[in-house]
Amino acid sequence: MQEHITLVVMAAGMGSRFGGLKQIEPIGKNGEILLDYSVYDAVKAGFDKVVFIIKHAIEQDFKAVVGKRIEKRVRTEYVFQETDDLPAGFTCPPEREKPWGTAHAVLCCQNVVNEPFAVINADDYYGKSAFVQMADFLKSGSEDYGMVGFRLVNTLTENGSVSRGVCEIENGKLKSVTERTKIVDCRYTEDDGKTWTALPPDTVVSMNLWGFTPDIFGAIESGFCDFLKEKRTVPKAEYYLPTVVSSLIESGKKQVRVLIAEDKWYGVTYKEDKAGMAAALEQMTENGQYEGM
Repeated sequence: MQEHITLVVMAAGMGSRFGGLKQIEPIGKNGEILLDYSVYDAVKAGFDKVVFIIKHAIEQDFKAVVGKRIEKRVRTEYVFQETDDLPAGFTCPPEREKPWGTAHAVLCCQNVVNEPFAVINADDYYGKSAFVQMADFLKSGSEDYGMVGFRLVNTLTENGSVSRGVCEIENGKLKSVTERTKIVDCRYTEDDGKTWTALPPDTVVSMNLWGFTPDIFGAIESGFCDFLKEKRTVPKAEYYLPTVVSSLIESGKKQVRVLIAEDKWYGVTYKEDKAGMAAALEQMTENGQYEGM
């Protein structure tokens, strides 16, 4: 059994001007933002450290708006994802502005994370069940990686199309993730709506809640070096976490246990999504789920 587990939060995409960004817009009655709910659920589930991946440009504002509250609840650390933070032998092209992607973001944590850890997006609501399942999995001492998947029908919005990673699962293990970039009402299109293909409502999709052991850092760095050799000069090329996971699965080096959360996932894909999410969180709070937050 593992004694300590860490929650890694990818927040480097947050800009320096907080005013209109969805990640820090108050969603609760007392000004809570989505991160407050995720950290609350994670700590209750057994996570005892939180690592925020941010950029130096937003450090002061992030700590003032978010960090000062989180630091009161759990051990908190910060790491920085910058475009010039590259493996030895590589330099960042001067024209590069876009971050190097989610896999690079996680790689930035390698000096502060030495225990099993989960990775989440800063601007998504995953719910209590997801964190409980992931915490139990990470504490089990398994050498496998883990992923919490959600039922497709529980991740949709009435306000437009969504992109989802559709999972192929075999014997409880992840076999592949196929990105479907335009899903509406459990149907996806690949030709701008000329034709549509139905997906079962209970299809499991990835919402980027992963669980890893620290050996993932070596795999990320190795793959990142290959990525940089090929695409370092491509201005918008990014190195994604699912790419690393898929490579490890295909090579047989790792298996990924799929945990399934039956709760509804919430995000603010469209500005109209905020009202429904706020109402749902208010109801959960009234039911006592976030007592004392």
